[in-house]
Amino acid sequence: MHTVEPDVVTDVLIVGSGPAGAAAALALSTYGVPNIVVTRYASLADTPRAHITNQRTMEVLRDLGVEDEVVAKATPQHLMGDTTFCTSLAGEELGRVRSWGNEPLVQAAHELASPTRMCDMPQHLMEPVLVDAAVARGTNLRFSTVYKSFVQDDEGVTVTVEDRLRGDTYTIRAKYLIGADGGRSQVAEDAGLPMGGQMGVAGSINIVFDADLTKYTAHRPSTLYWVLAPGATVGGIGAGLVRCVRPWNEWLIVWGYDVSAGAPDLTTEYAESVVRQLVGDDEIPVTIKSSSAWTVNEMYAETYSDGRVFCAGDATHRHPPSNGLGSNTSIQDAHNLAWKLKLVLDGTASPKLLDSYTAERAPVGRQIVTRANKSIGETAPIFEALDGLSPQTPEQLWANIAARKDDTEAAQKQRARLREAIAFKVYEFNAHGVDLNQRYTSDSIVPDDTDDPGFDRDPELYHQPTSRPGAKLPHAWITSGTRTLSTLDTVGRGRFTLVTGIGGADWVRAAEGQDLEIATVVIGPGQEYEDPYGDWARLSEVADGGALLVRPDGYVAFRYATAAASGADAERLLTEAVRRILGHG
Repeated sequence: MHTVEPDVVTDVLIVGSGPAGAAAALALSTYGVPNIVVTRYASLADTPRAHITNQRTMEVLRDLGVEDEVVAKATPQHLMGDTTFCTSLAGEELGRVRSWGNEPLVQAAHELASPTRMCDMPQHLMEPVLVDAAVARGTNLRFSTVYKSFVQDDEGVTVTVEDRLRGDTYTIRAKYLIGADGGRSQVAEDAGLPMGGQMGVAGSINIVFDADLTKYTAHRPSTLYWVLAPGATVGGIGAGLVRCVRPWNEWLIVWGYDVSAGAPDLTTEYAESVVRQLVGDDEIPVTIKSSSAWTVNEMYAETYSDGRVFCAGDATHRHPPSNGLGSNTSIQDAHNLAWKLKLVLDGTASPKLLDSYTAERAPVGRQIVTRANKSIGETAPIFEALDGLSPQTPEQLWANIAARKDDTEAAQKQRARLREAIAFKVYEFNAHGVDLNQRYTSDSIVPDDTDDPGFDRDPELYHQPTSRPGAKLPHAWITSGTRTLSTLDTVGRGRFTLVTGIGGADWVRAAEGQDLEIATVVIGPGQEYEDPYGDWARLSEVADGGALLVRPDGYVAFRYATAAASGADAERLLTEAVRRILGHG
């Protein structure tokens, strides 16, 4: 039992102000839950770091009311997608992949899948949007405050922190603690979260610089330019990478180093030499802004919590930036956890509801760590097509690259191998299914006892919407009066929603009779919401009199495909489902 009076008291303490911590604070404050964020740093992110923002994350930001601000500050989708493979920006081009939803068929799939569009929102721009909105809604933010340790008991967690300005320590008493303190998470270590995989499998260097590269990039607009050059296969992420931060004058280079030999001395001269090699133009003015070394990791937590301590983001999944999954998964972790904490804190749900956080998010974390590292390996065939992996002189690599232009049978085969190897990178740059096909299995999902049909096509490449319990509610455009809106716009905002159609009056009455606040949405001719395109009728997988119960995070928790036999039957079925979802049953 806690006896010593703490210096500060709150409901939820969040350690870390990165994408996971900031999103958790924003969601909790949006739901009215008192929370404090502490970060050891004196400011938010000052380098671009994470940047790809996928459709599922944009749906979360839409639900939390900050989508428009992100869209206004981000690089739009149409400037992201001509991923180019070359010998340098000024050198020879080897091929391109239409990426991030910019291939026409994939673009159509994106339009059908969501009301949102993916974008490129660098972390140093994203964090202020999330944190400013969180603080405006009630979050208390403390910079220069270092997490030191925690002690938990049956009623809460007492956390000791150090004020870096004053040099003293004090305690914060919270009912729950969220460790969102990144890839070297002290909270995760102190909580003893079991980890799989390994850290430090390769070495990489980030170099942030300013240079006007318009003449090499504007005609093939992209977020990423991959450079195949001597030394590019050493460590890192498989090739030299020139990443656009802001078109076309802010950039970040990723270059590898031999992790066993240690990082090189990151002088300005060294950084500029790497920039010159990858850009391939010694005349363009370059300003080095920063450089830093990091390691490629392949590690994931098998459990995301210990008692009242929960971890999210890079604290639980550590991987290279391939596929652009880092901040996306972090923000989605926070969105999954926040509504559950809210309902437990206000007494609506049993603490057992919180067990579903690990059950639902740990498999996602493991999947994305595996996918990101697999994508690194999928760069090797591009080098193989040019015989560029075996030890050789730079002159030999350039000769191999030049040989692809010969009018010979060998060169023809080489060109075909190179095209195939570049096209296979679709698993990194257009993995729509990885972004949107997350399906949950937990005690907070009520199965409907139907056979899972699985996926018709590759589940990593293609999104397959379904209303099966554990899947995200399918997006369809519907109308309400003169407004056109997504089905996703009718759910969320921190509450459960029952979606039904004409013939679902018993379900509506059953929802209104629950102790839990449940919004009701009726879709059909003459109802508040109509389905003029017939898209919802095609996607819903339930009859007009059936019902879906959708959680605050937009996931289907309960499905009954047909009309209930009676009002009493609807009330019984829905009550049993709600009790199970909230951990009471």
